[in-house]
Amino acid sequence: MSAEATNPVSAAEAAVTDATARRRGRARIDLRRLGRAALLGATAGPAPRDRLPDAISHVAEAHRAQHPEADLTVLRRAYVLAESSHRGQFRKSGEPYITHPLAVTLILAELGAETTTLTASLLHDTVEDTEVTLDQVRREFGDEVAYLVDGVTKVEKIDYGAAAEPETFRKMLVATGNDVRVMSIKLADRLHNMRTLGVMRPEKQARIAKVTRDVLIPLAERLGVQALKTELEDLVFAILHPEEYETTRALVAGNPHAGDALDAVAEQVTTVLREAGIGAEVLVRPRHFVSVHRVRLKRGELRGCDFGRLLVLVAEDADCYAVLGELHTCFTPVISEFKDFIAAPKFNLYQSLHTAIAAPDGAVAEVLIRTHRMHKVAEAGVVALGNPHVGQDPADRPGGTATPGGTDRQDRAREAGDGTLPWDADRPGTTDPDDAAGPDRPAGPAASAEDGERVDPTRPGWLSRLLDWQQAAPDPDTFWTSLRADLAEDDEITVFRADGSAPGTISLPAGASCVDAAYAQHGEAAHGCLGARVNGRLAPLSTVLADGDTVQLLLAQDAVSGPSPEWLDHARTPAARIAIARWLRDHPENAVPPAATTGPRPQVHVAADHRSGAELHADLEGEPRASVRPAGCCTPVPPDKITGFRVRGGSVTAHRSGCAAVDTMRRLGREPVAVRWGDTAQGRVTLVAESFGRPGLLADLTEAIAVAGAAVVSATVEPPSEQRVRHTYTLHLPDVARLAALMRAMRDVPGVYDVSRARRGASPRQRRA
Repeated sequence: MSAEATNPVSAAEAAVTDATARRRGRARIDLRRLGRAALLGATAGPAPRDRLPDAISHVAEAHRAQHPEADLTVLRRAYVLAESSHRGQFRKSGEPYITHPLAVTLILAELGAETTTLTASLLHDTVEDTEVTLDQVRREFGDEVAYLVDGVTKVEKIDYGAAAEPETFRKMLVATGNDVRVMSIKLADRLHNMRTLGVMRPEKQARIAKVTRDVLIPLAERLGVQALKTELEDLVFAILHPEEYETTRALVAGNPHAGDALDAVAEQVTTVLREAGIGAEVLVRPRHFVSVHRVRLKRGELRGCDFGRLLVLVAEDADCYAVLGELHTCFTPVISEFKDFIAAPKFNLYQSLHTAIAAPDGAVAEVLIRTHRMHKVAEAGVVALGNPHVGQDPADRPGGTATPGGTDRQDRAREAGDGTLPWDADRPGTTDPDDAAGPDRPAGPAASAEDGERVDPTRPGWLSRLLDWQQAAPDPDTFWTSLRADLAEDDEITVFRADGSAPGTISLPAGASCVDAAYAQHGEAAHGCLGARVNGRLAPLSTVLADGDTVQLLLAQDAVSGPSPEWLDHARTPAARIAIARWLRDHPENAVPPAATTGPRPQVHVAADHRSGAELHADLEGEPRASVRPAGCCTPVPPDKITGFRVRGGSVTAHRSGCAAVDTMRRLGREPVAVRWGDTAQGRVTLVAESFGRPGLLADLTEAIAVAGAAVVSATVEPPSEQRVRHTYTLHLPDVARLAALMRAMRDVPGVYDVSRARRGASPRQRRA
C-alpha cells in the first residue's frame, strides 16, 4: 500500500499537489516502488560493491544534488545493515519496514542533510526494533552515528510504563541539547509516520496528532525547519479538525485560478526589478491549508492574492533592501505589514523582509524578500547547518574519533554569513556566550564536559533553558505538562542584565516577569530575591518585562529568605515555577498563603488554579492532568458560570459563560471542557473604577476596599485624562459572595461613576486563550 493510500489527507492534497511540489521541491515517495526494490534486493542477493542497491539510489541522487562530493560508501553499508536487520518486518500498512527508514532518509536528503545524518536515519530503528546493538553501530559507523541513533531510540515501555512517552522525549531533548541533528531525524520520522497514519484506529490517530501539535510542531518551528512544520500542521489539521479542513480544502479546490492574480502582480514586480537593474527571482508561493484557514478567519472572504504570497530571492543582503525600496516606490506599500527579520532575526534562524503592496488594480499581495541562503535556512533550519561540531578538535568528540564516511564542512557552519552561526549571542532571542550552556553547564567551544557530554555550538537559548529546568522535574507528569506549556510560548524577549560584575543578556518568553528573570540568572539563589530595578527604577518582582528592558535583581544577603506563594502568580517559565514549588514543598510553614483554606487536594485529572486564589477543577477523563486558570479577558470568580477550553500547551482556560471569547471558540470548532469551582469561598478578582479626579480619591477608595474585608494585591492608577481617572485593583476576597457588595461600596465613593470587572488581554498567552 502506498503512502498516499494510507495518508488521511491524500485526497485533499491532490488539489494542490503540483503547487506544493514546486514550492517545497519534495516529491512524495512511492513506497510501492521502494518495497519492490527492497524485496528484490533481498532475494537477488547483495548488490555489487561498486554500485548502490536500487532501493537507495533515489536517496543517493537527492544527496549528490546538494553534496556533489559526498562519499556514498557509508550509505551503502548503512542500507545493507538496515535492510538485512528489518528483513521480514512489515508496517501496519503492509509495506516492508525498510521503506520507512528509506522515506525518512529521503526527506532529510532533500532538505540538504549531510552524510552522517543520513547514515543515522537509515539506522534509526535498528537498535529499537531489531537485534542490532548500539555497540555494533558504533563499531561499524563511529561514535557520531551511534550517538544520533541512540538519541532517537525510544525507552523501553516495559521499564517505564505510562511514563515511556514523556521519558522518551526527555531523553531525545537531552540528546538534542548536544546535537540538534537528533531532533532533525525525529521530525522527519514523525512526518513520514503522519503521512501514513490512515491505517491506525481513529483514536490513536488523534492521540498521535495531539502530541505532534503540542510538542513536535513547536520544536520544528523553534529549530527553523519550516518545510517539515508546514506539512505537519496540515496533517494534524486534517485529523483533529476534519470539518474545518474539508472547508478549507474545498475553498482551495474551488478557486483553481486564484493564483492568476498573484501571477499578474509577480510579472509587474519582475518588470520593476529588471528595469532597476536588480537581479532577482520572483516566485509565487501558495499557502498551505492551515495558513489559508488562518487568513480566512482573519480576513473573512478571500481574494485571489490571499491564497499565496510572492517570494523574491536575491544574491546579497543589500539587494533585499534595494528590492524593498523599489517595491515601496513603484507600488503602494501597506506599512502595517512591514517587518524586518534581517536586521532582527527570529530566534529560530529565520531571516526575511516582509511587506505588502497594492497593485494599480487594487490587489494587495504579501511579499517575502530574502537571499538564496536565507531561503535555504528558512526552509531547512538546523538541517541546512549540517554537522554542528564542524571545526571542533576530534578529541573533543565522543571517543575522540571522527565519523567514518561523514562530511565535515567548515563552510556549512559558516553558512550564516560571516563565519558565525545564526544563534550567535548578540542576536535577539539568544543568550550571551558565557551563559549559552546554562548556569550549571560548561561554556565555550572547548567545553566538552568532564563526563563526556558534548557541547553543540548551535544550541539556542530556549533549548538551554529547557535542559536546565527538566533536571528539576523528575516526575514524568510534571515534565510532560511543563514541556507542552513551555513550547506553547512561541515569542521571546531579550533583557539586559545591569549587574556590573556580570553584564550580558537573558532570553525569556514574552510576558515573563522579574521572577522569571531572577531564576534564569541566579537559579535557586533567586529564592532570596527582594526586588528589582527595571530600566533604573525600583520595580516589584511582579513587573512584566518588555523586549530590551534592563534588569538589575536585588538579592538578600541572608540565607534564610525564600519565595512566597504569590510568586507563582507571576512566574511564567517552568524553571521558575518548578523551583518555587519545590522550595514551598520543602518549607511547608511558608507555603500557606493568608486566608488559605484547608481541604482535599485535587485528585488525578483535576488541577487547582494558583492565580485566582480560588480552586478550579477540570474533568479530563482519560487525559493527562492539566493546569486550569481563569481567563484574563473576563476574570471569572465563584460563583460565575464558567466554560473551559483547551489552549496550546495542554492547559485549560476558564471563561465566564457570557464572555465573547466563548462564542469565538465555538465558531472556531474548539470543544469545551467541563470546569467547575472548588469548595473554597475565597477568590481573586480585578476591578476597574472609573472616576472624576479629586484630592483624596485614592485614599477613599482603598478605605472602602479595606472596610469590605478585601486585600489589595496590586493597584494601578492611570494618569488623568480630561479630568477622568481609571483605577485598576487586583483584590483578594475571603468570600467572593461579597463581590457585589464590594462593587456597590466602591461606587458609593464620591466621584466614582462606574466600577466593573476587568476585561483585558494583557499578555500573548491570555490573547491565545
